[in-house]
Amino acid sequence: MIKMVFEYISPLLDGIVDIFTQGGIITYIILFIGIYGLVISIRKIAYLRKISKVDTTEIFGVVTASMERGGAVEALKQINNFKNPISKIISETLKIGYKNKTEVEESMEQIFIVEVAKMTKGLSTIKTITELAPFLGLIGTVIGIWMTFKSLGVHPDSAAMAEGIYVALTTTIMGLLVAIVLLPIYTYIQGLIEAEMDKIELATKMTNWGFAVVKVRVDSNVECALEALQKAEGVVNTRLISDPYANIKVSFKPSMLDKSISNIILEKCNVNAEITESKLKQ
Repeated sequence: MIKMVFEYISPLLDGIVDIFTQGGIITYIILFIGIYGLVISIRKIAYLRKISKVDTTEIFGVVTASMERGGAVEALKQINNFKNPISKIISETLKIGYKNKTEVEESMEQIFIVEVAKMTKGLSTIKTITELAPFLGLIGTVIGIWMTFKSLGVHPDSAAMAEGIYVALTTTIMGLLVAIVLLPIYTYIQGLIEAEMDKIELATKMTNWGFAVVKVRVDSNVECALEALQKAEGVVNTRLISDPYANIKVSFKPSMLDKSISNIILEKCNVNAEITESKLKQ
């Protein structure tokens, strides 16, 4: 059985070796860029599959459950374990109150730019190799045919002409082979990236918080802090509370918060404030 397999494969291997020995330097160039493109493709697929293992709804389920237990801080701790673009973007949306809406949006945009750059890195190289390989093969063929006819001008021989054309065509075969292998891989990678982009868009919509409640601790000038919060843009309700870790409870609309909670108090009352608990709702 092994002998039969070897007898079948042996001529094939001889043919491949013959292609490289007869095709010349252009064949080796095509092979090199083909292997390079394949390595980039495999690494890119591995990365994209790694970051897409966890679905958006699963991450959001963790956020919702954590929010009930310990608020935004607990949710941040839990989703930091995922370490993918979606979790990073959701993490920024959980910081509303600690930051104002503009700061959160800018942070989300920066993360989006960085993550898209990571996902698309190397994609243009794969595309270039896919498009370039057949042209390199064609150049090799043209050069080979030109050299064949040049030699036949001195010693005309139909058998030599046929052999010369065969040798010249090997570079075209190699170029087309590289393109045929890499093109479907390139399309597959594009599909993975588009799927991840759709997840990011869904995550952005799902974390468009409509309402937030935070507990704030102010060490001094509490009345001034309360008044400053009541007059702030986006704040719906404020009241004093009796809590071991906080003395003010604030309800606000995240989409209208133009300053962070601590900055509102600091600017009006010149005292520091700390958010001890934050809960967000859709």
